[in-house]
Amino acid sequence: MTQQPAERDEHAVRAFIERFAAVLVQAGMPPMPSRVFAALLVTDSGRLTAAELSGLLGASPAAISGAVRYLSQVAMIGREREPGSRRDVYRLLDDLWYEIAIRRDQVLAQWVIAAREGTKLLGPDSPAGQRLADSQDFFEFLQQEMPAMLERWRAHRAARLPPEQVTG
Repeated sequence: MTQQPAERDEHAVRAFIERFAAVLVQAGMPPMPSRVFAALLVTDSGRLTAAELSGLLGASPAAISGAVRYLSQVAMIGREREPGSRRDVYRLLDDLWYEIAIRRDQVLAQWVIAAREGTKLLGPDSPAGQRLADSQDFFEFLQQEMPAMLERWRAHRAARLPPEQVTG
């Protein structure tokens, strides 16, 4: 027998969406994508149509369209079509934060290259060159530490979830 979700206070859920979105905005994500992402996080299915997002957030279809386009481009959500339907469904990725961390590692590689180029351009003995060399060193350190940290996450997650829920 599957457990039924508990009755939810929809007003409290909407307030939480806005609070969580505000945290994402403080971290640099645009406001509407933050709200859409938070809305997907609080749904049991992790999946909503544009119309459902619009209704839940009280936002225009155009605002939702721009937000899901942004979230898709930065690979924070996926888009799929329900069989037999013409409507797109937007969904959270499996093991979302792990996937975001993997992509962050790819960004770090680009930052290393940029910092290295800046160090060469400005000279490693100049204050600006030293700052860029320190930045490069920090980014390389994060790159070296990231695989072990992500592997520890996988082990931690596997230990706390039933086997049928462990992905990747």
